[in-house]
Amino acid sequence: MSDNEQADAAPVARYGPLEAGQVIDGFRLEEHLHQGGMANLWRVTHPDHALPMIMKVPRIKGGEDPATIVGFEVEQMILPILRGAHVPLFIAKGDFTARPYIVMEHIDGPSLRPRLDHAPLPVDEVVGVGARVATALHDLHRQHLVHLDVKPSNIMFRPDGTAVMVDFGLSRHDHLPDLLDEEFTLPMGTGPYMSPEQIQFVRDEPRSDLFALGVMLYYMLTGKRPFGQPDSVRGLRERLYREPVPPRVLRPDCPPWLQEIILRCLEVDPEKRHDTAAMLAFDLTHPEQVALTARATRMQAGGRIDTFRRWFAAVGNEPKERGNASSNIAQHTIVMAAVDVAGATPGLMEALREALQRSLQNERSARLACVTVMKTKRIGLDELTDKAGESVHVKLLVQLKHWARPLVQALQLDDPARGAGVTYQVLEAPDPANAIVEFARRNAVDHIVMGARSSSAMRRFLGSVSARVVAESDCSVTVVRDMAGRGTS
Repeated sequence: MSDNEQADAAPVARYGPLEAGQVIDGFRLEEHLHQGGMANLWRVTHPDHALPMIMKVPRIKGGEDPATIVGFEVEQMILPILRGAHVPLFIAKGDFTARPYIVMEHIDGPSLRPRLDHAPLPVDEVVGVGARVATALHDLHRQHLVHLDVKPSNIMFRPDGTAVMVDFGLSRHDHLPDLLDEEFTLPMGTGPYMSPEQIQFVRDEPRSDLFALGVMLYYMLTGKRPFGQPDSVRGLRERLYREPVPPRVLRPDCPPWLQEIILRCLEVDPEKRHDTAAMLAFDLTHPEQVALTARATRMQAGGRIDTFRRWFAAVGNEPKERGNASSNIAQHTIVMAAVDVAGATPGLMEALREALQRSLQNERSARLACVTVMKTKRIGLDELTDKAGESVHVKLLVQLKHWARPLVQALQLDDPARGAGVTYQVLEAPDPANAIVEFARRNAVDHIVMGARSSSAMRRFLGSVSARVVAESDCSVTVVRDMAGRGTS
């Protein structure tokens, strides 16, 4: 094996089963606490940490939704920069190249989820919980974070009653790349709690969290969800034009001021909700100062004419496609490295790194988006695991990170002072060229650097991936060749 081949021989991620007594990076697994659809939770200890801790480990068997893998990386990126009593203290994390995990403070208290089994709850309890959660959300919003998955299972309480928000896999931070928005084109969230703007692909609105809190308050008070439990995008969109049944219809002892607050949280237009979570918390704790409107006395949902009017307004108020990233974030150059980690020769991989280093060495504010494409079938079932039963998506992610490591180290792209100087994404698509072009267009990429395929007659006839990207991209494209190996095999 040549030196280049040794340098580019990426390790294969093989994650064996976890068991009590196992030690991972010094953390000893003591007790399995919970197995969810996306992750396992373990109680862990470490000789250097006296704080009670849990380790969150993603469930990866192959065939899982790519959003769960990206979401875990999002949480690994966000949790370390959050502070305060309303989030778990971050301890450590492990990368996908070895064993992905997050170690954080173990909150010694219950989640809100079990209380929903006893809904409807006393009015005083509903108000108290709402005020504490609104206070926690305000603290997160002040730290430039929108949670975007506020629901009872993601809310815990410390022994003193302080609300703690957990699970930041769907969140968005103003100072970090929004990987979920960059890679996926479906609404992200939990159906009953998603705000209208989330359904319309808006992820930078803090008042989305107030809508979700309004859904929780409604359910705790009435025992019913204001918009049901939709399982399709069409069902989700109904909240854009259907009004919920006023809480006082279902719960006659609901005070008018509380109905005012809940229905205000559930307004379709974020501008009609409370301006901040702090203002919502204030209203919940000072009911005598709540200004009552027609919401407070409403005793029925809108009729057909009202529903049609709201539907018409929703159709005419679709968010415009954004050619740039959120206006809340300062714009910086984004350079995309489109890397065929599964098929490129070691020489081409090295040539790509050299080209990128020249391009980025004087761009301290630039972000490098490393992207590879997992080709899927247009028709039929896809091979989501390899012969060894490992997830192909995770395997490509590991190879991509391994390829980028020398570049990241040379340019110090992982320096915390740069924020997220480098990100990694595996796109699943049947057409690699189209996936690269659409990713670049959707995320306002300024420059693409990619390798050239071999120049055989067949490729000239069919059109190579690099040729199509050059022809169809809106940004500049640099095509790199392995002059020694003459392209890829």
